[in-house]
Amino acid sequence: MLAVDSLRSAYGESEVLHGLNFAVSPGEIVAVMGRNGMGKTTLMKTLMGIIPTKNGSVSVDGMAIENLKSYERVEKGIAYVPQGRQIFSTMTVQENVETGLIVTGNKTVNDDIYELFPVLVEMKSRRGGNLSGGQQQQLAIARALASNPKVLLLDEPTEGIQPSIIREMARTLRRIRDERGLSIIVSEQVLSFALDVADRVLVLENGEFVHEAPRDGIDEEKVSKFLSV
Repeated sequence: MLAVDSLRSAYGESEVLHGLNFAVSPGEIVAVMGRNGMGKTTLMKTLMGIIPTKNGSVSVDGMAIENLKSYERVEKGIAYVPQGRQIFSTMTVQENVETGLIVTGNKTVNDDIYELFPVLVEMKSRRGGNLSGGQQQQLAIARALASNPKVLLLDEPTEGIQPSIIREMARTLRRIRDERGLSIIVSEQVLSFALDVADRVLVLENGEFVHEAPRDGIDEEKVSKFLSV
């Protein structure tokens, strides 16, 4: 569903991603792990077209997207929940979710999206900025799902979220995968969350993948060493 080949990106002359290769199957959840500054957010922004691709290719469901603008990538089936959520704080919950409809041509949000996040139903008319961090994260995911994506990118979704909400988020992401057949890529530093949600773990260090393992049988101690400062 997502195929990345020899992907390189840079800030000016400073290359950050050094020829990454990976693929994500339909319905697979992959966690990209690594310490701060290792390139996780750069990878997400490059896949989304916020940072231009210096070299290499990216395709979604067989369609090349590396030369497309961000909004064109959304039309091709890729959705992005950025680090820090970046919801529209002065807009209501309903208005926030409806911004995801633009590429679909639909006027209303399917009820099944709100069924995934019952708390948002109660808060449809509340301003996004008045929600808690966990509620804003749910809102950001709902907004992304409204665009009817094939691939969902989540950048550090557990950041600033309390443990009980993190566990609930893992369950919801698995449900989204099971019910919608989505491919999901999560960039993450919390190993317990990654093991709870992901089918496979990739470790990114200094812009290169240095370790890969399926969740079953993963060497937690080895991965933890990559994540430690």
